[in-house]
Amino acid sequence: MVSNEMSLPWKLTSQKNKFKILLIILSGILISFLLVLLSNSSCGIQHMAILNEINSYQETLDPEFCEVVVEKIDLFNDSCEPQIEILDCG
Repeated sequence: MVSNEMSLPWKLTSQKNKFKILLIILSGILISFLLVLLSNSSCGIQHMAILNEINSYQETLDPEFCEVVVEKIDLFNDSCEPQIEILDCG
């Protein structure tokens, strides 16, 4: 009888440890997946941000803002696809 009473708390502790280990492993996998996803889609995020800035420029037609957007487009075109057409700030 004594051995049954001693083994029950040990089983509960063992189950808690297994759950913690499983939770840590799943968290690691999720974090790794998110890092890979975000690193691969950075060009897509940059593309959307530049398109939004182009739309903002078309509303304001501010030549200084246009130059900033053109610099961002140049940097984007050097490292990502698809190429974005350079704005005419003239």
